[in-house]
Amino acid sequence: MRTGHQSDHNSAADARGHARRLGATFCFNLLIFIAEVVGAVITRSLALTVDCAHMLTDLAVLAASLTTAILMSRRPTKRRTWGWDRLEILTSAVSACVLLLVGIFAVIEAVRRLFFEPDPVEDMPLLAVFGAIGLLANIASLFVLRAQRGDNLNMKAAFLEVCNDALGSVAVLLGCLVMWLTGWDGADAVAGAIIAVLIFPRALKILSHAVRVLLIEVPEGIDPEEVRRHLSSVPGVVAVHDLHIGTIRTGLVTLSAHVTIARGIDQPEQEEILRRLQTCVRDHFPISIEHTTFQLEPEGFTSIERDEGENIHR
Repeated sequence: MRTGHQSDHNSAADARGHARRLGATFCFNLLIFIAEVVGAVITRSLALTVDCAHMLTDLAVLAASLTTAILMSRRPTKRRTWGWDRLEILTSAVSACVLLLVGIFAVIEAVRRLFFEPDPVEDMPLLAVFGAIGLLANIASLFVLRAQRGDNLNMKAAFLEVCNDALGSVAVLLGCLVMWLTGWDGADAVAGAIIAVLIFPRALKILSHAVRVLLIEVPEGIDPEEVRRHLSSVPGVVAVHDLHIGTIRTGLVTLSAHVTIARGIDQPEQEEILRRLQTCVRDHFPISIEHTTFQLEPEGFTSIERDEGENIHR
């Protein structure tokens, strides 16, 4: 069984590794952003302008993710007993909201240029060059992040940011190709709208997951009633109540419960019950729950909290 100290040490080491990768990715994206701003000003391309706005959002997201990774490597304090673990979720939620706003802007601007105020693209070959630069830099960033993209929601959001950027660069290049083959400047606005469409599903998915964690919902794959039944089947356990299961951050699921035990059980037997309860939730279910708090109560015991709750509802 992994101890709490080992878990904290591994988490801090992972966070430092995340910070290094995110720092390198931030530098790549900063270079892309500077190049694309120059390109958007020269070419007046909507696709490149939208990609610049998206890139600016990405830089903010990556900066927040980098800050989060650095802070998550710090140990908990008296004021922050969970450390900075929850910052991962807050960063992801804010990032998703900003991405949705960028997507809405891109759709509105594409409709304006397609149907109301066409704005022709200038210097199409230069636009293609900037699109290619963005794509190559994004591919380099993906290689940097891919090994740890599944470690937590913070790293996943950063990886998906770069994936979406790469697709945005592909959309810019496809728009250039269509304009070169057909001479239709509207292809640029369509490319901008495509970039926006790529933003929405990913942003909504990240936001939905972050909200579930912030609301301390039970993680997918765990049935609380099944957990209650399994805990109740431990020898010496009479009942399980006040069961709470939630997620603090990616990979850190917590469980607390009041466990009623039979009368007359001595100290060694109580310790054995505790060991079995911990083993049960750690090894039996699809998601291992290693951070647990069990309050053992003798049969017939009524807690102050339960008394007060009953008085409130009378």
